[in-house]
Amino acid sequence: MNIARSINNWRKYRQTVTELGRMSNRELRDLGIERADIDRVARTAFAR
Repeated sequence: MNIARSINNWRKYRQTVTELGRMSNRELRDLGIERADIDRVARTAFAR
C-alpha cells in the first residue's frame, strides 16, 4: 500500500511540475510563484 501511495504522489508531483512549467511568468507571479520555485512548490504539496 505504501508503494502505491508513493507512486501516486510521484505522478501528481510530475503533473504539477508540468502544469506549472507550462504557465507564463505572469501567471506564475499571479499565484505568488517564481519559476525557480516550481520544484519546491510541487514537492511540498505532495510530501505528506
